[in-house]
Amino acid sequence: MMSGINKRLSTLLCLLLYIQLSIAGGRCIKSVQLFPLQNLQEGLTLSTFDIDVTPPVGDPLAYDISINTWDLGLRAKGVVLQGAGLPIVLCAVDWLAIGNEGMDDFKRALAAAVGSTPERIAVNVIHQHDAPRYDAGAERILIEAGLDPAKINPTQFDGTFARDALRRLTIAVKSSLEHSQPVTHLGLGKGIVDKVASNRNIYGPDGKVRVTRMSTTKAAEIRAEPEGLIDPELSLVSFWNEDKPIAVISYYATHPQSYYRTGIPNPDFVGVARFFRQLAVPDALHVHFNGAGGNIAAGKYNDGAHENRLIFAERLAAGMKQAWETTEREPISAQKVTWNVSSVVLPPAKYLYKLQEELKTSNALLMESSGNARKMAWLTRSQAGKTLDLTCLTLNNARLLHMPGELFVEYQLAAKAERPDLFVAVAAYGDLGPGYIGTTLAYEKGGYEVSNRASNVAPEVEGVMMKAIKDLLRK
Repeated sequence: MMSGINKRLSTLLCLLLYIQLSIAGGRCIKSVQLFPLQNLQEGLTLSTFDIDVTPPVGDPLAYDISINTWDLGLRAKGVVLQGAGLPIVLCAVDWLAIGNEGMDDFKRALAAAVGSTPERIAVNVIHQHDAPRYDAGAERILIEAGLDPAKINPTQFDGTFARDALRRLTIAVKSSLEHSQPVTHLGLGKGIVDKVASNRNIYGPDGKVRVTRMSTTKAAEIRAEPEGLIDPELSLVSFWNEDKPIAVISYYATHPQSYYRTGIPNPDFVGVARFFRQLAVPDALHVHFNGAGGNIAAGKYNDGAHENRLIFAERLAAGMKQAWETTEREPISAQKVTWNVSSVVLPPAKYLYKLQEELKTSNALLMESSGNARKMAWLTRSQAGKTLDLTCLTLNNARLLHMPGELFVEYQLAAKAERPDLFVAVAAYGDLGPGYIGTTLAYEKGGYEVSNRASNVAPEVEGVMMKAIKDLLRK
């Protein structure tokens, strides 16, 4: 077994090598902080963090201005896994989106907090809609155009609150290292979530999307349509110190809306379900990730009645409980933990180039919708050769994939089918720069998700994504 001194030297050498490779590759590292030597221990350790990231009254949400507070606020929570190379961070945030330079900010800050590299940080949002978004690239584009992000409609790209939340999150993540616990066992379980998710797209006789069934569907005849393609399975991963659970992480694919546009920040039914499970298993931190639910929502089961929030929360919590009760524990060691990254360049949608040309002569489209600033931030990053990280955390025979974009459920199902011999869980909603990521066939069939309004990538994206997913699962 590696001695404490040798382990510290190994970590230091890894960091020095990363700096050398970064300089050679022409990348600029704004902040690299060496991992505190006093926190290095033999074997695997885990720390947890959990802070409130609810904007105050008067601050912007993604679509509205916050007018009040809710009993359950918005959280940023996750784990830091140490002992298998440089520290690994998994972080879930109750926001609508973090994208482009905003995601760069999060990953750099959390990497510096734990003494790791941005490539070993996974940040995913849950995508609640009564919540803020952060895109520093879009904010920059608005400012450079002479527009105030705090005043343009919608005011979703004023990053003042997000930067303060990130500062507090960084402090919490770093402080968590002082309370790391040994990880001796891994728990894996699965449950079925009933009557929550349904496919958003309903097809006509010609194979094209006839109607999109959104999160709330008033029309009874549309709700009566079949459930469609979903993944009803909830995956649960838990970390244990002997017989004591430290953290429980769940993965389930669906848009998390029961109702929204209230002006009151809230975590919706997924946050309520998570809270129920936190009460049921109080000694472990409960973290939830949204799976590949880009074309999945509760529309079949949701007529918009506000009482449905509790109903969906109870159904989701029931799936979490089933996964917990069927969890099987097994020993785990640092030798059975790896972190792999596939950095990809996703092809931008062709319409973005036309939008870029129009914005060279007028700011009208930015004033019409600040969302066009996000599109331009994504395109300019793509043109500069910026890549997106698809990551895979290996834990014994489990593979945890953390993906960018509003990923279609077909990618999640394909990942599980690729390695049926493994326990595969998928989190989407990482970097939201690309918007929705459909399949090649989906772009032919049409629908909201693959429209110019919603998707910033070309149909060829499927080939890039699937190659990366397969490569990660084969390692």
